Amino acid sequence: MRALLPLVLWMAAIGAWAGEPAPIFQADFDAPNALAPWHGDAGSLAEGHGGTKALQIHKPKPDGSVVRLIPLPAERLAGRLITIRAHVKARDVSQPPKHWNGIKVMLILETGGGRRYPQIPLGVGTFDWRPAHHTMRIPRALTKATLVLGLESVSGTAWFDNIDIRTGRTTTGRRSDAMFKGHDLPRLRGVMHGPKLDPKNIADLAAWGANHIRWQLNWVPMKEAEEWARDLERYDRWLKGALEHADKAIDACRKHRIRVLLDLHCPPGGRAQGGVCRMFSEPRYRDRFLQIWDDIARRYRGRETIYAYDLINEPVEPPGGGIVSWRDLATQATRRIRAIDPAKPVVVEPGPWGGCQGFDQLTPLDLDRVIYSFHMYQPHAFTHQFRGKTPCVYPGVIAGETWNKERLREAMLPALDFQRQFNVHIYVGEFSAIRWAPDNSALRYLADCIDLFEEYGWDWSYHAFREWAGWSVEHTTDPNNWEPSPTPTDREKLLRSWFARNRR
Repeated sequence: MRALLPLVLWMAAIGAWAGEPAPIFQADFDAPNALAPWHGDAGSLAEGHGGTKALQIHKPKPDGSVVRLIPLPAERLAGRLITIRAHVKARDVSQPPKHWNGIKVMLILETGGGRRYPQIPLGVGTFDWRPAHHTMRIPRALTKATLVLGLESVSGTAWFDNIDIRTGRTTTGRRSDAMFKGHDLPRLRGVMHGPKLDPKNIADLAAWGANHIRWQLNWVPMKEAEEWARDLERYDRWLKGALEHADKAIDACRKHRIRVLLDLHCPPGGRAQGGVCRMFSEPRYRDRFLQIWDDIARRYRGRETIYAYDLINEPVEPPGGGIVSWRDLATQATRRIRAIDPAKPVVVEPGPWGGCQGFDQLTPLDLDRVIYSFHMYQPHAFTHQFRGKTPCVYPGVIAGETWNKERLREAMLPALDFQRQFNVHIYVGEFSAIRWAPDNSALRYLADCIDLFEEYGWDWSYHAFREWAGWSVEHTTDPNNWEPSPTPTDREKLLRSWFARNRR
């Protein structure tokens, strides 16, 4: 049958493999004319995985791109969760200038409002045939889809074989028998707090009605700290001081009956290009990460004010994998914590960057008493419209796409699906919008986000309280005014109205 299909393209009509959903697209390059339907003239047929044929693409210089493209059936992809799989091999692929450059097994997804470029994360250098996959959620407004194979802004040679696209995620994972929240309150509603204690802040938050703080173990300034953290002796000195501040904060929160989530915000080793945490690639940083959680678990064993540990803020793994995956490292850290403090819950954020879309890639830990968290800053062009950026208003057209409450709901769908599929609790560790968004539209954005969090029963913490004035609800919408408002702003009133519903 394969020899009769010039594209080596099978659609749903021919059935599924091993009970999986039927493929939307497949290509194995075995037919003599297998490249005919592909656009572009890059590459040629060569020996493939398992002795069959593959697409080989060679690029002698790093400038530009060398790719093959083929259109995909947009009507069959739109609004679906899909997984793309491939076998890939590489030889002497150079280091890309940006983390999104390199070996490409990528989709170009076009909507009326622009393009998206999801791709399989792949490594560099030389490696033999390896299976790779990536799960992604296709926008409902999809109008055109294209598959891209090739090399971008790198030199070297890559081979591609056994391309497979079908609906669903790659693994199912373990479903919890009972949803675990980590606390006995109807809801946790609070804020993120910086790494240094001002007792007045805790007292004021208690007066506002907040019943929860996400306390950052954060090294500032953060950009410089990403390099400072490579020196483990220096890192340890910083962490020692940060934990001394945390001790005082925990005591103050206990006095005011505010629960604390302790967040390791700066990873040992810091971050490399693209935000990649070095602990996923270098054994000394991985080992220090595990030892840190041993030490923290001993330090706070039995302290009920700390209701959970957020293992790392916004993990980012290296493309193509490192010495350990985030899921495996989180599992090891959790087991070590529980060997010391068996009842303590942990919070796990998906990679990359704790974004909601990361839930489509995440397999739950095979452990109980785990809470799953994400950070909500979509659309980034609105929430992070710093000076010099194009001003935009919510709701409205942002970066060419219409954003409103229903579009926010769509953006959060990966977390909701993950919660329903695996019966786990979701915690929104960060969400915010820059205070000077035009027309006071940060207020409308925050209100819609909180409405959705509440609808889904999620705990949440606003980013951030008395940290940087750009995120402050106590400052006006005037970007030139860096003094707190003499009267409560609309955004402060919004938070306080929700905090008023809290129980302690």
